[in-house]
Amino acid sequence: MPISFLFFPSDHKQQLASSPGARMDLFTATATLGLLFSAVCAFALLFRSRSSSSDNEKKKKQYAPAVGTLLHQIVNFPRIYDYHTELSRRHKTFRLLSPFCQYIYTTDPIVVEYFLKTNFQNYGKGWMHCEILKDMFGDGIFVVDGDKWRHQRKLASHGFSTKALRDFSSAIFRKNATKLAHVVSSYAESNEKFDVQHLLMKSTMDSIFRIGFGVELNCLDDSGQSQGGTEFAKSFDAANELLILRYINPLWKAMRYLNIGSEAKLRDKIKLVNEFVYRLISIRIEQTSETGNEQNEDILSRFLDERKKDPQSNSLEYLRDIIINFVLAGKDSTAGTLAWFFYLICKNPRVQEKIRKEVTEVTEAAEPAAAVDEFAETISEDSLNKMQYLHAALTETLRLFPPGPIDSKVCFSDDTLPGGYTVRKDDVVFYQSYPMGRMEYLWGADAEAFRPERWLNDDGIFQPESPYKFTAFQAGPRLCLGKEFAYRQMKIFATVLLRFFEFKLGDEGEVARWKASTTLLIDGGLFLEVVRR
Repeated sequence: MPISFLFFPSDHKQQLASSPGARMDLFTATATLGLLFSAVCAFALLFRSRSSSSDNEKKKKQYAPAVGTLLHQIVNFPRIYDYHTELSRRHKTFRLLSPFCQYIYTTDPIVVEYFLKTNFQNYGKGWMHCEILKDMFGDGIFVVDGDKWRHQRKLASHGFSTKALRDFSSAIFRKNATKLAHVVSSYAESNEKFDVQHLLMKSTMDSIFRIGFGVELNCLDDSGQSQGGTEFAKSFDAANELLILRYINPLWKAMRYLNIGSEAKLRDKIKLVNEFVYRLISIRIEQTSETGNEQNEDILSRFLDERKKDPQSNSLEYLRDIIINFVLAGKDSTAGTLAWFFYLICKNPRVQEKIRKEVTEVTEAAEPAAAVDEFAETISEDSLNKMQYLHAALTETLRLFPPGPIDSKVCFSDDTLPGGYTVRKDDVVFYQSYPMGRMEYLWGADAEAFRPERWLNDDGIFQPESPYKFTAFQAGPRLCLGKEFAYRQMKIFATVLLRFFEFKLGDEGEVARWKASTTLLIDGGLFLEVVRR
């Protein structure tokens, strides 16, 4: 039985949303600290480069072109992914200098395959991600390497591969897509504009907590029961925005120690997140003890079963880390991609209409349409597999606006990349999904155009690309376990909404911008107008 709702203690209820102006002030303060620190480091870097290895050693090594320093990263942070796209048009692989290591960036699929697969053992999350993300994500699957990563991946992999979870998750997706459609219908009746990204974030949060942890958050409802989930969601989102500042602020550890600025705010948000998650775990453990050996369908139950066998290795803190990482993967990534998808099909009404026709033909929906609830129940795995154009449109969205616009690995021992570039121990190597989707040498002259047809053959059948060219789901041993899970949710939501509604941008001239966070979301949300078909 799912938990009906969770709540924060009353003394912790507070306004968590921050205004764009406040976020900009926070960025400005952080950037100023970073600039001061980087200026000092630049002198150290200059000295180091002039007094480094001997001439003979330099002749043996070849380094990727240096195009700047961390100082340039900080200055360009508000447009960081576009900045990297510009650099990538000049060099497939390049580096930015820092006093402590090299930051190597690439859009070359050959290089990406090398460190994500061929020499996988020599590259991992390493020191940088662990230090920056540990306070929020602990020892979760997105932060750790080695045995902890293998243990979590093994258990999660088994869960994702079962027919029981596929059927269970599809039922939850259909239910929540129906609830979302009813909310959208109310906006159609009132002719009000609405923020579709905000609604999608709530709906995917409901889905991931029900499927992952057996919890009914009811974030999409306006009832009091949803308060705990809403507070958690706000805290979680705010923490992710604050966490990303650590990547450009060399003084974040000192700020954390002094509990000032962005680090003080981050600590408060993480505290609220932890209170919610530990309460969830406590209730689920209590439920499990009451139901005995009753088989539960959610993923957390599998980890709770493991905890019974080995409580020390599966501590409450470890379970907390698993939950937080699962939420990151299942909520923001899917909701963000769907928001960008609706933005792109509103900008390209031809594509929206083509998807609608495909949905109608595949589901054999009669005119006038059946009730939303009845229609959603008819969406089967077979019908989803037949929606080739919808699949292509979602994949094209992921190409242009990947949830993880950039990701990195730390080099564990000195190495040489394809092309001859030297990588030293502790250097950080980045593969850049956002710039890669815009490279003409990979996708042709229309690389920046939204064109789902590029993914279809002459018979209209979807043709996948190499995961080292299309890196939205990573590749190699760390290939995203939830790839099909994510596609299933997105296709069910899109099928229901586009069958019953036509969408237009609230402002036809709007050019959506992303905001820097752990996932690529639309800054300020996406306001749409909707008409019932």
